[in-house]
This record gives sequence, C-alpha cells and structure tokens, in this order.
Amino acid sequence: MSLTASAPTANGAPAPADAATVELRGLRRSFGTTTALDGLDLTVRPGELLALLGPSGCGKTTALRMLAGFEHPDSGEILVDGEDVTAVPAHRRDAGMVFQSYSLFPHLNALDNVAFGLRMRRIRTSERRTRAAELLELVGLADRGDRYPHQLSGGQQQRVALARALALRPRVLLLDEPLSALDAKVRLTLREEIRRLQQELGITTLFITHDQEEALSMADRVAVMRAGRLEQCAAPAELYARPATAFVAEFVGTMSRIPGRLRASDATVAVLGRHLAVDGAPPSIGGAADVDVLVRPESLGVTIAEDGEGRVVGTSFLGATVRVTVALADGTRVKADVPAHDAGRLAPGTPVHLSLPDRPVLVAPRTP
Repeated sequence: MSLTASAPTANGAPAPADAATVELRGLRRSFGTTTALDGLDLTVRPGELLALLGPSGCGKTTALRMLAGFEHPDSGEILVDGEDVTAVPAHRRDAGMVFQSYSLFPHLNALDNVAFGLRMRRIRTSERRTRAAELLELVGLADRGDRYPHQLSGGQQQRVALARALALRPRVLLLDEPLSALDAKVRLTLREEIRRLQQELGITTLFITHDQEEALSMADRVAVMRAGRLEQCAAPAELYARPATAFVAEFVGTMSRIPGRLRASDATVAVLGRHLAVDGAPPSIGGAADVDVLVRPESLGVTIAEDGEGRVVGTSFLGATVRVTVALADGTRVKADVPAHDAGRLAPGTPVHLSLPDRPVLVAPRTP
C-alpha cells in the first residue's frame, strides 16, 4: 500500500494518495415491514476512521454490509472515489472486512489464514507467504505463524483476522464490532493497536460498534444513527460537548434531565433558579412550556445547603471523581460528578444546592 501523502484526514494527518473516499447516498433498505435504512447519507473521508454508533436495530450493520456488497439497497447509491459500486459484487469491491466472530479457518495456521485471500487470487506461493509474514509482524504475531486458531487467544485470533483483511491491500477497511467478544483488558489493548495500524497505513475505515467509549476513543468522527437515519456525524469532542439532538445527548455519555420552563419569546429556560439561553433551536411552542434541561454530570456544581432543592440519595466512586445522585423535590433524580476529595461530606440525606455554569443549555420536550 502506497504511503504517499495527499489530502489531510479528519485528524489533520496526511492521507495516502490512494486513500479512498466513500459516499453513501440516500440508502434505503427494508426487510418486510421493518425499515433498516431510511435514506442514509454519509461520507467517509480519505484515510479517516469513522465509527457508526447506535442502538441495536438502528441500521449500522446493514449499512456496513451494503458497503461490503453482502446486502443491496432498495434504493440509493454507494460510491468509492466517485465510482458507483452499488451493483458491484462483494468479491470485486476492494474492501477488507473483519467480523465479530473472527471467521478463521480452523484447519489453517495463522500464516495460511492470512495468505488465504492471496492464494485465491493466484499470487505466487513465495510472494504470498512473504506478505503474510510481514502482516503478522505488523500485528505483533511474527512468532505465531505456525499456530492454529485453537492455539491462539481471542485477541490473537482477531489480530490474525485483521492481518487477513489487510493482506489484499484493500482501499477500504470494514470492522464489524471486532472487539465485542473480547474481555475488557484485551479490548483496550487491541483497540489501541487497530487505531495505530489504521493511522500508520492511512486506510479509509468504517468501524461499527455499540460501545460509546470505543467509538469516542478510536474514531476521527462518530456517526450516531437512530431508526435507519443519521442523527449527527462529528468529531468525538464536538459530539459530546455539542450534541445536535436530544437523542445524541442522551445516547452518548451520561445526561441528566432537570425540569425547566421554556420561554419562547427570548429562547431562554428557567432552571434551578436561573434563566439560561437555549443551545440550538428550542422546541416549537406557542409561548411557554415545561421542558427538560439536559445536563452532563460534570457540568453540575453541588454545595451543601439546608434550603437546597435536593437531597443526596446515593454515591458511586469513579476514581478521581464521585458520581452523586440527588433527588429533587418532585422526585427527579439528577447525577453530578464531584472531586473525590470533596465527596466525603455528601452522605445520603445531605441537603444540597445544584448549580449550572453560565452557558446555553440543551432542552427537550418534557418526558412523562
């Protein structure tokens, strides 16, 4: 794979000259009465790693399988570097795919598993073995080439699967929840390795996951899906700090709902004894309405106050911080993060005052 630099990727690093641009345009797909994709539009930039994130059934796996050529849309287009590949069969898509289940051949050792696709393309034995050995070294398994899948750990098997996907030097790499079957420690190590390899090779990558931490830590951009549609696609920091919709706000990270009163005339909301500007477009109302203000735990201040609007009902130790759960007078439960060294005073039953920083807040219609 050529590493000649061209346009920058989403993270600012130069992308290889042969890094592909992938475009999904208006993809629709239904299975009986179930709509899997409902007009999905998405662009993956050259050399970036884009994560598709969303709840089960949101359509992310269907989108990935369409890009791989395993599923076909009812309507819409799939383009790679401007070329329409919607009708191109999977074996001619020039895409490498890593599955959740590894899918290694049990009767082949690691080296032969990596070389399998090269053998199918009738690459000379010496060349394919050399390339397979180089890829095993790239994924840290240079000394495991003679091992069979049952002799490898889950993390090692997934590295072999990744090397096999890269052996054909694909223009696009597709990762279908490749870490979900691994334990937490191995997942952390392997996701760092995948990210390192992806950046080193500069290959355009679409990564499917339901794990928020995985998506936010690995991806250049994260696309959040819901019911077959794209809710927001942005860099992890922007997605977390400035969610475009209430769904994104609550799906990515932890979010508390605090009762407020929206005033449409000046797009402000009364919450916790203050009036704050609304972030983004407020819900369409005639004059004023009860709403929920969406707040991250780290954005809330907690101080002991006899006349406070809530009482501590529980705490959870998170290391440097402690998550404090506060019950308001109407029964609403709000989560706030405080430094661990300050949390000792906040025992259950302690009356407290909650405070918000002076910046716009996101609001959503009041939930029953």
